[in-house]
Amino acid sequence: MADDNTTGGSTADMNVEEMELDELREEIRSIDHEIVQLIAQRTYVAESIAAVKREHDIPTTDETQEQAVMDRAGENAKQFDVDSNLVKAVFRLLIELNKVEQRSNR
Repeated sequence: MADDNTTGGSTADMNVEEMELDELREEIRSIDHEIVQLIAQRTYVAESIAAVKREHDIPTTDETQEQAVMDRAGENAKQFDVDSNLVKAVFRLLIELNKVEQRSNR
């Protein structure tokens, strides 16, 4: 007797698909955790840079450095076959947030 469902698969097939989906979602959760951990690490280093800038009275904004970061982001995006505009948008946000933090601590 066949299972009655709209996909035409058996209940066992659905359980395998659900297990695969759960495993993939768990992998996404793990990757998300790593992304947040790396953002925290990057933020800590950026705060250290801000402290050095304050100590030596160096301006918050360094357009040459920002462009270098954006260029690296684009190169890394190509290397991993990820949309360059998406990656650059993420890095632009990170840079802007770091600059806001630097300005508020001056």
